[in-house]
Amino acid sequence: MTAPLLADRSTGRSPFDHPGLLYGDAGYYVGATTGFVRSALASGDAVLVAVPGPNLALIQDSLADVADHVTFADMAVAGRNPGRIIPGVLLAFAAAHAGRRVSIIGEPIWPDRTDLEYPACAAHEALINAVFAGRDAAILCPYDVSGLDETVLEDAWRTHPVMLDSDGLRLSDRYDDPLVTAASFNLPLPAPPAHAASLHYDNEMELGAVRRFVSGHAIEVLRDDDRVDDLVLAANELTANTIEHAVGGGRIFVWAEPDYLVCQIEDRGHVADPLAGRITPEPEADGGRGLILANQLCDLVRMHTTGEGTRFRLHMWR
Repeated sequence: MTAPLLADRSTGRSPFDHPGLLYGDAGYYVGATTGFVRSALASGDAVLVAVPGPNLALIQDSLADVADHVTFADMAVAGRNPGRIIPGVLLAFAAAHAGRRVSIIGEPIWPDRTDLEYPACAAHEALINAVFAGRDAAILCPYDVSGLDETVLEDAWRTHPVMLDSDGLRLSDRYDDPLVTAASFNLPLPAPPAHAASLHYDNEMELGAVRRFVSGHAIEVLRDDDRVDDLVLAANELTANTIEHAVGGGRIFVWAEPDYLVCQIEDRGHVADPLAGRITPEPEADGGRGLILANQLCDLVRMHTTGEGTRFRLHMWR
């Protein structure tokens, strides 16, 4: 598992590789992932392994002799919110090793991911192809065929140009334009429950009321001042965006579910950029940071946007 995963510069094709790895047992998983890492290190690449905790331990144990040359991250922590993986994990690592090829193992989807999280995970996998196109990088994404649903595995073929399993490396005949694929996960969000608290806002003078509204409801559920502050800041950024870019103001809702607190912001604006929230704007750019910040601060951000309006749904686990 070495040469087929590394771009051949002589062909003139993109230097970016994004294979999906289909594995069914720990032995194959360890062999394939550590083979990828050792090949990358031998080529002088900067290497990051970002997979969920139990799998991380397996890889670390097998790479003990080269562990000092590899960066490790628990994806269940660093990538708890799928929307923060591209800016906060992948691009951050690439920026820290500017001028070098980076080789990354990123496992954003594992059997314990919920149906609530999954659309954001799948959109993330599709958007990697757009964000890293032309970059000198390889990102290997493992998928547990013994624990994931068939629909998830089918989507892996749609979001990865090539797939690798015990039979070898194959081009995906289901791979499509990454922006088209990502758009298929722009799914409607159900209306807030009838018991949800809500507040309408339409000017900057009301942002203080928005912050107090979110804080007052959040502290009853989260009971952690820092996490309440994170949610308040994320909500403030998105409501401020509404005031600046949408007509007619917006409405914010807060309610509690058994496992998490939800804060929803909805307005009549449209998020036209499919990479919004995935790429940090340049310092001189006007706006574009609100969704980046929300992804950084919240445990999950779901968004549904159309020409008629947008719903942002922020989740904080209890």
